[in-house]
Amino acid sequence: MKISYTLHAEEQIRERKIPKIWVEEALKAPDETRVEGRKFYAVKRLNGNTLKVIYVKENYIKVITSYFIK
Repeated sequence: MKISYTLHAEEQIRERKIPKIWVEEALKAPDETRVEGRKFYAVKRLNGNTLKVIYVKENYIKVITSYFIK
């Protein structure tokens, strides 16, 4: 699965200190998923944190942003 990150996603992941491997794990094996229009939401619980990844599907996965939720 090819994964691309928008500039916004790259900046947010870096600022929030989210390991990209966690983002990829959320995409590959999410605990929950939701679809709203073209946007997909993947939620994954990792190391006591809950990570939400928002992305779109084209010929590949394009990550828009990622952040921790409570």
